[in-house]
Amino acid sequence: MIIRLMNEGQFRVGDEVLQQLDRLDDEAVAALEAGDEETLDARLAAMWELVQTQGERLPDADLHPSDAIVPPADLTLEETRALFAGDGSGLIPELPTA
Repeated sequence: MIIRLMNEGQFRVGDEVLQQLDRLDDEAVAALEAGDEETLDARLAAMWELVQTQGERLPDADLHPSDAIVPPADLTLEETRALFAGDGSGLIPELPTA
């Protein structure tokens, strides 16, 4: 899966990282719905760090579409809310169940 970190670039991540991102994404959605900006910012920062440290950075010239986009933690609650999917599903597409 290809994850775009806003203003940072794209990274390819494997299934193990994707599972961790999905968990953090669920926590970010809960924080967003609760209006808890501090927790939301912490979860977004954790997602960024995970992608940067565990993902493979793609060249800037790579034009593959992103499967998900993670905003930076320094956005306001309202700005972040506008980026999340309207159905409450979060940033990371749900993983298929076996």
